[in-house]
Amino acid sequence: MKKIGATLLAAIIGGAIAVGGFKLFENKQMDNMTFEERQKVYYANNPGEEILSSTGNPDFTQAAAAVSPGVVHIQVTMASRGNRGGGGSPFDMFEEFFGVPQQRGQARPATASGSGVLISPDGYIVTNNHVVEEADKIEVVLTDKRKYEAKVIGRDPNFDLALIKVNATGLPMVKLGNSDNVQIGEWVLAVGYPLGLQSTVTAGIISAKGRRIGILDEPTQGRGYGGMGQQEQMISNAVESFLQTDAVINRGNSGGALVNARGELIGINSAIASPTGTYAGYGFAIPINLAKKIVDDFKEFGSVKRGYVGVTFTEINDQLRAEKGIEDVNGLYVRDVLKGGAAEAAGIKSGDILTKVEGRVIYGTPDLQEYVARLRPGDKVKLTYKRDGKEKDVSLTLKGEESKPKTEDAESSASATEIFNKLGASFVPASNARKQELGIKSGVVVSQVHRGGVFEYFGVERGLVITEVNGKPVNSVDDVESALGSTRRNIVRITGVPERGSTVQFNVPLKY
Repeated sequence: MKKIGATLLAAIIGGAIAVGGFKLFENKQMDNMTFEERQKVYYANNPGEEILSSTGNPDFTQAAAAVSPGVVHIQVTMASRGNRGGGGSPFDMFEEFFGVPQQRGQARPATASGSGVLISPDGYIVTNNHVVEEADKIEVVLTDKRKYEAKVIGRDPNFDLALIKVNATGLPMVKLGNSDNVQIGEWVLAVGYPLGLQSTVTAGIISAKGRRIGILDEPTQGRGYGGMGQQEQMISNAVESFLQTDAVINRGNSGGALVNARGELIGINSAIASPTGTYAGYGFAIPINLAKKIVDDFKEFGSVKRGYVGVTFTEINDQLRAEKGIEDVNGLYVRDVLKGGAAEAAGIKSGDILTKVEGRVIYGTPDLQEYVARLRPGDKVKLTYKRDGKEKDVSLTLKGEESKPKTEDAESSASATEIFNKLGASFVPASNARKQELGIKSGVVVSQVHRGGVFEYFGVERGLVITEVNGKPVNSVDDVESALGSTRRNIVRITGVPERGSTVQFNVPLKY
């Protein structure tokens, strides 16, 4: 009898060791998986009930019940400090973008709030960069009132995405969907914490895809809607290819979930179009297929690893078609090919028209940007370009940051594009009438001064007509960027004429 008891005890201990070893191995394997792979393992082991919406009269009750516990309230604490670029909430992009007055020197509030989406049961949460970028402390509150302090794993303003984490396990999460399969007219739900309210669900449809609204590379003040000119598009590092929806989204929804009727996450809510700062019919969400890659990069590297095609381009429009004699309506006109870049190695030249990426038609900037942004340096991508009326397919191997152009000045490692972005301003060509009025032969007008840029810091104001940059006449955005390539010792030399006054010359240091 003792012998049987000893054998049974040994078997139990052996089984426990085997199970424990398997669990340890499983956890180690999970650590090396992408968030999408981790979810597939989870849902394979915990299939639950399939969430379906009825046809005819929509019924979102199951989808709302499944998603709401995985959408969290993010409360941010910031040390009170002077606002470099204006007051109002520095937290919610909705306020900055859609008409809330900003006043220089106004103290920033100590707290702000937004939303986030749990994408892993061990506490990883995806949200917007603008939700957490200035946070000194981040607190996450679940729908069941549990509270956790969170830390930032990674964030990037060019995508307006961030990944934060709380120290907990067994948390509810939202199932990742496939934003490529989203159809215009499809029912969707927006879930978040708007206007200081608790968890809120609203319904609407997808009204457009691949929207570029210029909000990430052109912060605005006092405007109802933000966009950017074709010339500015090609110098921006920001990636915008929003899903547009008429589901009600307001301040505080930032970072929340946009889900389909099956309760699958298809987007991260980020902005609204409104003349008042509150809902007026259109909301914008970052497609989840783009967000998946970005948050995986955050988890693995702490930052985004971007692959670059190595071209600057302009969307084809009527003006460009007339100027260059282009017959194509869609596509991207290659302005310049960077030396040593992937495009140069593949034989693409200035004047070519990029027409397809992986066989998909390129209608505009978002079609190329979003697809390439999902890839890393070393990944291959098939591009189709047109030259002399004939299309050709080429395979490019994307390159990383090292392939971005550098200035000729050995004392400065910043490219002309990086300097341009650091200046923090938008420019438009001065009209002939304005030039004649001021008695100048060249000039671009400072149309916007962005928060946090060098121009804002040193008090350069809108309306200034800049005639020369680093001693070179400028008449367009391209001229400005080209002239910035001559920057020496991190100082940009500017000659200009204020709205009222005589010609002035001043130096703008890039380091201060």
